Amino acid sequence: MAALVLVLAVLFAGIRLAVLPGIKDLFGTETHDRSGPALLKSIQDMSRYDAASGNFQVVVDLDKDAKFLPDAIRGTRTLYVGAGTVDAYVDLGRVGEKDVTVDDDRTSATIRLPHARLGRPALDPDHSYAVSKQRGLLDRLGDLFSDNPNSEQAVQQLAVRHIGDAARTSGLTARAERNTTGMLQGLLRSLGFTEVRIAYGT
Repeated sequence: MAALVLVLAVLFAGIRLAVLPGIKDLFGTETHDRSGPALLKSIQDMSRYDAASGNFQVVVDLDKDAKFLPDAIRGTRTLYVGAGTVDAYVDLGRVGEKDVTVDDDRTSATIRLPHARLGRPALDPDHSYAVSKQRGLLDRLGDLFSDNPNSEQAVQQLAVRHIGDAARTSGLTARAERNTTGMLQGLLRSLGFTEVRIAYGT
């Protein structure tokens, strides 16, 4: 009986605080950023030319079921919208002396480059979000004792995988090679070359 009275008192107090203007501001929350400074772990010299970038969006529908229990008891289903980018680049650091041929009067040049490659998909946290998350009773109880009940790591990993798969079939590397060819042709022609041939592959 005492516990019931206490619960009713808390609910009543909450309703009064929500109704009376300005009262709820007394119990407002404040956010403080006490993070330490970012530490520089390493520096890498880049020799690649980022020639194209693709923006992708995927809807991930992840359903986890228990074998012998209904979804209302054990199971989760998460609907997640993942947005991210994938860059396509040409690694100019792999170009050696044998890959560059210039004629004697320096008017014609032939350059052989490695094929364009795709970078790792980068998920955009500002445009990625969970639309809905349904959990069974046992999963809800487990979240009460979990250190990270709102973890979305599984759907985020799936979103990254699907974005990478889409990038491989999007023609992004072909676009990067065309852009790299145009960049090098424009650069060498500005240096006096009248004929510039760019080839890709070994």
